[in-house]
Amino acid sequence: MEAENIDIQILDTPLSIQTCVDFVSDDGTGGLVTFIGTVRNQTQGRAVVRLEFEAYVPMAISEMRKIARAAAEKWPVRRISIHHRVGSLEVGGIAVVIAVSTPHRKAAFAACEYAIDTLKETVPIWKKEIFEDGEVWVAAHP
Repeated sequence: MEAENIDIQILDTPLSIQTCVDFVSDDGTGGLVTFIGTVRNQTQGRAVVRLEFEAYVPMAISEMRKIARAAAEKWPVRRISIHHRVGSLEVGGIAVVIAVSTPHRKAAFAACEYAIDTLKETVPIWKKEIFEDGEVWVAAHP
């Protein structure tokens, strides 16, 4: 996959769903799928106040780029955008946006699911869950 068809960003400012959608949109796209990961108000029955994300940015970007390239090897991805937030996020805040475009919908769904699942397993991003009664560092996956 050509570098100009991959958009990888780690930002400390609010993520824009529209920016990701605009990047992957083109006239050859028949399927465009997005995944938007948000901060929920509870984890395992505990009320969440906010999340704090940290990343080893150079390695995280490299790993996210590998994910995008691997998705393009498995499915006919035309364009892919993966943006992840770092810093403090309140409940409802957007932590990650993934957008994928392919000629047909089934491949777009599969590539998008692959991207978020692999990101959670391999990318060096950590989150601290801040609860009403304490806090805990966890990997950026359930």
